[in-house]
Amino acid sequence: MTKLSGFFVTGTDTEVGKTLVSGALILKLREQGKKVLGFKPVVAGTYRGANGDVLNEDLETLRIASQLAEGQLELCPYILDLPAAPHLIAANQGITIELNTIMQALSQIQKQSDYLIVEGAGGFLIPLNNDEDLGDFAQQINLPIILVVGMKLGCINHALLTQEAIKTRGLKIAGWIANSLATEMLLLIENIATLQARIDAPFLGHIPTLPKALQKVDNSPYSIEALRFAAEHIQIRNH
Repeated sequence: MTKLSGFFVTGTDTEVGKTLVSGALILKLREQGKKVLGFKPVVAGTYRGANGDVLNEDLETLRIASQLAEGQLELCPYILDLPAAPHLIAANQGITIELNTIMQALSQIQKQSDYLIVEGAGGFLIPLNNDEDLGDFAQQINLPIILVVGMKLGCINHALLTQEAIKTRGLKIAGWIANSLATEMLLLIENIATLQARIDAPFLGHIPTLPKALQKVDNSPYSIEALRFAAEHIQIRNH
């Protein structure tokens, strides 16, 4: 595989806004005239679309942002049905998540794009199988990392632990984004200021809580309008 261009998007936890940020980053890079595609190594949790197809919310969001028709490209090699830790669901289904398989799938997507936005699953160290975790995958692709911090109680500790894990792997944090969740946290501005002082990477912006009309409902992707809203609140520094 030739050297990748783009970003790896990780988060302090699951459900902290990685997909929202990933979609927004795709839009911002496309505005610069780049051919950008999204990719996920593994997803867990599916639903049935209007025509009966098995879909995943995150992948459909990346597809919308990447301007792909349904089924045009395979953006993820492992699509697991239940929303739980991927290595456990895979084991229950008799599947072993293989890093080589993920890399082969990523190589195919790379051939179709100039830039890749690779979105992680869960947190930075989520296991893929008995021996490897998402951090191993991040080391293999060696993309600069954007850390999404879900702004809720406990996020300072989660963010600093994630930063430490990333640095331990010898990887670069290109920047971090504060994402407000459905309910704005107490002392939001003060928490962001603390993180700015302690995260050794550029602060790329704060995405406020999405307006009600733009909030995602269950079993559906983010709308293009929601992704545009998020994109307006973040900066991007190309690497």
